[in-house]
Amino acid sequence: MAAAMAHRTELSPPPALASFETPALFLDFDGTLVDIADEPDAIVVPEDLADFLVDLDERFGGRVAIVTGRSREDIERHLGRVPVCMAGSHGAAIFAADGTAVGDPALMIPDEAKERMKAFATSQGLLFEDKPHGAGLHYRAKPEMIDACVAFAEELAEEHGLAVKRGKQVIELVAPGADKGSAVKRLLEGAPFAGATPIFLGDDVTDEDGFAACAKHGGFGILVGEQKETAARYHIEDVEKVRRWLTA
Repeated sequence: MAAAMAHRTELSPPPALASFETPALFLDFDGTLVDIADEPDAIVVPEDLADFLVDLDERFGGRVAIVTGRSREDIERHLGRVPVCMAGSHGAAIFAADGTAVGDPALMIPDEAKERMKAFATSQGLLFEDKPHGAGLHYRAKPEMIDACVAFAEELAEEHGLAVKRGKQVIELVAPGADKGSAVKRLLEGAPFAGATPIFLGDDVTDEDGFAACAKHGGFGILVGEQKETAARYHIEDVEKVRRWLTA
């Protein structure tokens, strides 16, 4: 479940990144580094994004992490192997910049749960997304299906002892305890993130856990995109302006 949200709906732009002595950056992917697409594989990734992230990581002493609902393997299909920290599958699997695992990965969800979600998606004309540590049900093509999708996912999660993550027109099943806030906390426990000011940039409800974790550890969240009730402290309008802020 996402963290409880503070009642902030009118946010100002963040201070210049250069004003922080030792920042650590936790970056969502879809809607933050790349624009949202109708389907997960339809995103358009800027040709220089991998190099941009490497340069950013070097600039901040290795204190940059991608924290995403996508798996590491999926990110690498779009970016190639990028030597920065990564928390994939909503924090279920965390990797250091050299690719070594950080902590114990969350359990895989049962194949039976995946098969049932896939069958439901097929029967309703929805998009099923298989992940190493979860499964997603995309209803962007049929937004009127939201209530049926939520009810199905919650019932399936209860049967198998799983957690439900809700995003922008997607519902996912993951193992309990896998969330972006726990990923931030785990990375802040060790070098090079320990003692830094954590800053989380994200656009979706699953990023609220990251915003809250950063606030708890002396940092803050930055909401990207449409303003809404959030635990973030600041706001950036779109992906292009995220890049500008990160490089200013």
